[in-house]
Amino acid sequence: MKTTLICALLGLTLAWPQAHAQGSAGAGSTEARRQTASAAQLFYQVLLGEMNAANGDTGAAVSLLLDAARKTQDEALYRRATDLALGARAGDTALQVARNWREAIPRSLEASRYVLQILLAMNRVSDSGEVLRSVLELTAEADRVRLVSLVPTLYARASDRKLAATVGEQALAAAKADPKTADAAWAAIGRLRLAAGDAAAALEAARRALSASARSQAGVELALDLMEPRQPQAEALVRQYLDAAPPARSAADVLLGYARNLIQVQRYAEGFGILQRLTREQPDFADGWLLLGSLQMDQPQTGAAQQSLERYLALVKNSNPGGEQDQRARRGVSQAHLMLAQIAERRGDVAAAEKWISQINDRELLVQTQSRRASLLARQGKLAQGRALIQQLPEPTAEDARRKLLAEVNLLREFKEHRAAYELISQAVATAPRDHELIYEKSMLAEKLGRMDEMEALLRQVMQLKPDYHPAYNALGYSLADRGLRLKEAKMLIQKAIEYAPADPYIQDSLAWVEFRLGNRQEALRVIEAAYKAKPDAEIAAHYGEILWSLGQNEKARAIWREGLQLSEDNETLQETLKRLQVKP
Repeated sequence: MKTTLICALLGLTLAWPQAHAQGSAGAGSTEARRQTASAAQLFYQVLLGEMNAANGDTGAAVSLLLDAARKTQDEALYRRATDLALGARAGDTALQVARNWREAIPRSLEASRYVLQILLAMNRVSDSGEVLRSVLELTAEADRVRLVSLVPTLYARASDRKLAATVGEQALAAAKADPKTADAAWAAIGRLRLAAGDAAAALEAARRALSASARSQAGVELALDLMEPRQPQAEALVRQYLDAAPPARSAADVLLGYARNLIQVQRYAEGFGILQRLTREQPDFADGWLLLGSLQMDQPQTGAAQQSLERYLALVKNSNPGGEQDQRARRGVSQAHLMLAQIAERRGDVAAAEKWISQINDRELLVQTQSRRASLLARQGKLAQGRALIQQLPEPTAEDARRKLLAEVNLLREFKEHRAAYELISQAVATAPRDHELIYEKSMLAEKLGRMDEMEALLRQVMQLKPDYHPAYNALGYSLADRGLRLKEAKMLIQKAIEYAPADPYIQDSLAWVEFRLGNRQEALRVIEAAYKAKPDAEIAAHYGEILWSLGQNEKARAIWREGLQLSEDNETLQETLKRLQVKP
């Protein structure tokens, strides 16, 4: 950097005498000699500044370079002086130099950018608005939309998020009024509002963005991020965008995000429908097949899942044959291999499962990969070796150790070693007594061991530690209902869980079950029909069939139970139900 700067300045000093000599009496004129001496002095000044910088005297270096910059109005000198101050962590000095630069050359975009970045790094948000407006004004029209979209990122580290939202919105006033940037500006304002904790105002900004442009990618992405059960208007905006016939690739990205959101709030059937639409309309969009395969696995529709996952792998390979995949593609390929290994394992095809696992080379998925290998060993009667495989995993962080422990607990639970799993989770809870997820896991294992009072005590502990952790309310409510105990309280607990997760089909199943226990069979049937439609599952099928059986709809009950057995032949609840009712579906 300094060599380039000195060479540039040397060229400048040599050019000055020649330029000023034109029109002089001759080469030996007084003016020419004065210009040459001035240029030489300036060159020496810059050289001395760089020598001071090399010797660690940043203050002297900045002073010399700033003086030279003022004399020459050279942006390279202003930039060098600012960078030296920044490198020395002298924020106030760097800000002063950058402001001098901006004052000397008001139309310099780079000077305004430096001032803005320094102000934000120093958390001087209130001083940044005017500078941001200047940066936006000076930016070329072709680059302005991108810059507008980056505004929320600029303010991401602000300590006062509400102030940042106010300042940012004021600075974007001109961008809001310009049709070319209006949708990007409103989307940026929405993200600033969302960061400030005002989701309702962010939703209004998303609406304004999509009003400015029905095909606003930034606007619909904001709407996707705002989607949750308590904000149905955000989902309406997403649908509005899709109805506007956006470009194919943009539509594919939005459909994928929409499906993910639906699955996250347990609206599985709707998510499945969106993914079917995506893969039908955009059959070469690889990520759609990956998510569809994951959802089909969970149904479980293992045959369809395998086809979807293999289609994903083929598309990824064809998009970059023999080339190096980016990190996102590598992660997706590893996830597909892991799921294909699980499918093979379910079929009992150990060799195929091991083949898929052997192709995974992703350290981020190391715990999941070793867990699958451990499960394969356990299926071959080598549970101890499987546990050892997990125990040998590295644990450089506390979170790594936690994931490793839970992997071993899940392995033991999968193979019905509930007492060993309980002892292991108890050790973990003793070292992390406020970890609500570990306590919840312990409560579920206590139930498996018939320790119902302990289970209830642990679940109530979870409720105190994490009042919005809905699985605890659902688990206790369902347990009470299943045993026919304190049914009114059980219903209240389940309704509390519904407040936090209104679309969760498993909680709806619990509600149906408590209604059934209370004698409200028609209401129970209405609720469980919707739950089973949203999430075909063996346990829900067990309850659905029993409710139908109690209403005299025996053939329909048998049909539902047969479906449940196809989903999971060894489901404990379903097997116990059939045994208790002495039914052969």
